[in-house]
Amino acid sequence: MKKPKFGVAVFPGSNCDFDAYEALKILDADVSYVWHEESNLDKFDVIVLPGGFSYGDYLRTGAIAQFSPLMKSLRDFIDKGKFVLGICNGFQILLEAKILPGAMLTNKDLKFICRYVYIRVENVNTPFTSAYKKSEVLRIPIAHHSGNYYATEEMLRKIENNGQVVFRYCNENGEVDEKSNPNGSLNNIAGIINEKGNVLGMMPHPERACENILGSEDGKKIFVSLLNSAVGQLLP
Repeated sequence: MKKPKFGVAVFPGSNCDFDAYEALKILDADVSYVWHEESNLDKFDVIVLPGGFSYGDYLRTGAIAQFSPLMKSLRDFIDKGKFVLGICNGFQILLEAKILPGAMLTNKDLKFICRYVYIRVENVNTPFTSAYKKSEVLRIPIAHHSGNYYATEEMLRKIENNGQVVFRYCNENGEVDEKSNPNGSLNNIAGIINEKGNVLGMMPHPERACENILGSEDGKKIFVSLLNSAVGQLLP
């Protein structure tokens, strides 16, 4: 059976591309890097937009990356029903490109945060979370200065009602409150999907939580879910 092909995007300033690549290699996935100037994504089934500081985060996080040839091709890629995972800076790029709703603001305390947090799985009926249980609590690291998710009241109501919130910051017992919100994100939102359900953006770094030696393997099932979903698309 043919293996799905994963591509890990590389922008000038990406620094988590290697981590994402290695996380997929743990699962023996067929993966390669994709330079930001690439305009043909036909051979890929999944694209991962990794964390980092694309184009130095000039203007705003992800503001310049959205105009790259790769991102222009990504819209057709998404329209074909293929999968996209945006992690941290990748999530910021997807927001700037209006592929996902909302915007990212500077953290509430105006400081860069780099530590483990807890997030709760809100929706398991996605290609990215099918291997998890509803309300499962994950211990996954964050590393960002602008992770404060914002949306208008109407937009927020819509994504909540549509089940587009996939992950929410919580405490170790799965309780969602202000104390467990590291950056000020509205409704403790840590990750969302598009209406079609084939694009996920999340601020926490699952690729840094795929082996116990790193402190947690709670993020591994995101890649397991994604691999299984991609395999399913290739079945006759």
